[in-house]
Amino acid sequence: MKIATWNVNSLRVRLPHVLQFLQDEQCDVIGLQETKVDDDKFPEDEIRKLGYSCLFSGHKAYNGVAILTRDESVAVSDASFGIPGYPDPQKRLAAATITAQSGASFRFVCGYFPNGQAPGAAKYLYKLEWFCALRSAIEARLRTDPNLILVGDMNVAPTDEDIWDPEGWKGHILVSDAERDAFNSLIALGLTDAFRKAPVTEGDWSWWDYRNNALLRDQGARIDHTLVSDPLVGKIESVKIRRAYRELPQPSDHAPVVLELSL
Repeated sequence: MKIATWNVNSLRVRLPHVLQFLQDEQCDVIGLQETKVDDDKFPEDEIRKLGYSCLFSGHKAYNGVAILTRDESVAVSDASFGIPGYPDPQKRLAAATITAQSGASFRFVCGYFPNGQAPGAAKYLYKLEWFCALRSAIEARLRTDPNLILVGDMNVAPTDEDIWDPEGWKGHILVSDAERDAFNSLIALGLTDAFRKAPVTEGDWSWWDYRNNALLRDQGARIDHTLVSDPLVGKIESVKIRRAYRELPQPSDHAPVVLELSL
């Protein structure tokens, strides 16, 4: 089974890239972030023509998440949006139970984690609070769904290996101690960063700033993640960052990440 995550940074702008990705990769489940589109403008018809169903929760111009599922390979149930028990007008989380043709199932959670702006800023405090609320929700869900996959633009480079210039970025947003602690609090629930456990990996970074020729200089960070719960770790086959989509004309600043599991 192929499972992807991609911050598309405006689905309406990047729709041709997404449609190309669906055709090229034939993923079974895809979590999208920063769709930046109201629900009544979501391009469901174009996506359905390629054999995918859509769950989405969006808002014009910012945030927004979606889950796309391949009709011929998986069934979807129990969809939900937002963090249970955490009222938040920002559209940042979607979840559903995915069942493969083999009968194997897992809870799939797609999140667009807050950026935080800068350590100490109000948005930074919101980011840490959001992480805490999500951790509680995931902890509760794991009691009933031990098979769980959490994906998304998590806006954290969890180790120095995940940022192009660790010393230069030290203490900045994406790599501050509190953000890394928040990320590790999810790992402590029994989740694993699949990229670090995969027998086969591809790429180093999933995000390159639009500014300062960051892509050409390969000055990036790995902030888009696929976390899997303990029962699924042994089923990881590969995790590949598809940099080619970042190199297309008018790209998102993120590349899709594709996780393959033997399910």
